[in-house]
Amino acid sequence: MNSFEPHITVATVVEQDGRLLFVREHQDGSLVLNQPAGHVEFGEDLMQAAYRETLEETAWQVEVTDLLGWYIFQPFKGAGVYYRACFVARPLKHDPRQKLDRGIEEAVWLTPQELSSRQAEHRSPLVMRCVSDYLSGRRLPLDSIYQHPWPLQQG
Repeated sequence: MNSFEPHITVATVVEQDGRLLFVREHQDGSLVLNQPAGHVEFGEDLMQAAYRETLEETAWQVEVTDLLGWYIFQPFKGAGVYYRACFVARPLKHDPRQKLDRGIEEAVWLTPQELSSRQAEHRSPLVMRCVSDYLSGRRLPLDSIYQHPWPLQQG
């Protein structure tokens, strides 16, 4: 059997006044741009992880409104495979006193044009692909995802 261990991640596309929320984060000694994103933790559902990652990386509380899509990425041959559930979220409240996650330099709001002009800084091709899909109007209902309750979640 030829099996592997996938990396399950989430990301959010958050828009306010024509600008999208990104993080500048450290990766392999460089600063890169990414959507607020990260790994799903044990016991979380995908939307909980998206909410938590956005809050930890940007200090923004958001409301997840839609599923943008699933994105599969392998950075190079032999690397792990990342399965990213990307969500659309609405900003609710910002806490400027909240400390950001380790490795996050800052949260920034960029227009799609500003993001496009900085493609050399993108963490991966998924950054622009998610924005392109968002700008095209793609939205999938959250109930497209069914998660049977885990014993851990049933308390």
